[in-house]
Amino acid sequence: MTQTDIQQLKSLGLAVVNTELEAITALRDRIDDTFAKACQLLLNCQGRIIVIGMGKSGHIGNKIAATLASTGSPAFFVHAGEASHGDLGMITQQDVVLALSNSGETAELLTLLPIIKRLATPMIAITGKPNSTLATTADAHLNVSVEKEACPLGLAPTSSTTAALVMGDALAIALLEARGFTAEDFALSHPGGNLGRRLLLRVSDIMHTGHHIPKVSDQALISDALVEMSEKGLGMTAICSASDDIVGIFTDGDLRRVLAQTVDVHTTAIADVMTTECKTGHPDMLAAEILERMQRHKINALLIVNDQKQLVGAINMHDLLRAGVV
Repeated sequence: MTQTDIQQLKSLGLAVVNTELEAITALRDRIDDTFAKACQLLLNCQGRIIVIGMGKSGHIGNKIAATLASTGSPAFFVHAGEASHGDLGMITQQDVVLALSNSGETAELLTLLPIIKRLATPMIAITGKPNSTLATTADAHLNVSVEKEACPLGLAPTSSTTAALVMGDALAIALLEARGFTAEDFALSHPGGNLGRRLLLRVSDIMHTGHHIPKVSDQALISDALVEMSEKGLGMTAICSASDDIVGIFTDGDLRRVLAQTVDVHTTAIADVMTTECKTGHPDMLAAEILERMQRHKINALLIVNDQKQLVGAINMHDLLRAGVV
């Protein structure tokens, strides 16, 4: 491939980006009172938002439905071709129909209009033809017409599908804000994703409990603490009083400082070298909060205490890594 060929390919790609950018920019003037009306219809919906489309508009509609559903507006996609063969039974009077068709004259969609009207189900249309049958029949029409497709033949849906997708995103995010949808709400519908783990996972879900908690008596020797740290593998151990209150912590970092002082680990009491002002966490804290606390204080492990300040667990950075919080 010659340098000329490479430059031509880059120019063609840039032309597509510029054409689609112009199509998106044109939407700015169409976020108007009609857009607000469409949002109000969706906010008032007592059922589900039924997104309907065919062909490329159907693909865009499917994505819009997924975005709506994940941002607090219950929605699902119905293929227009399947709707007239039974799937139309999914639509009720409590729903709102969001129909996509660039021409506004898609036969499979027009076939459904009498049924939708008979149900008195509100309908919002997203088309590129404001005077089309679908546009004029709808309760609210969102104009996504484009000056030209990015395809040099003017045939493949490119700019038009991009404009429709952006309009769908505008609806979804406007509804998200209007509903007061939060990041935690988003996490509830994405429990398997990274955000879900960060916003839903509690310390109690991943902390070490019971006999897995490293702890020794305040009467123990350093050597006893080292054995406990080695067995439990968390890089630290709690130091507890006879009444099981936490009086300190001994970590790998403390051990390095002790060894630098040539202290005899077999004769020196752990109480003489432990850190008394130790940071702790609570079981109900988010794992992400514990991570932030560890990073802020530059530590790799924390003891977990309950409301009575009793030791109930332990956690370290490796636990957070395994849980996918980091």
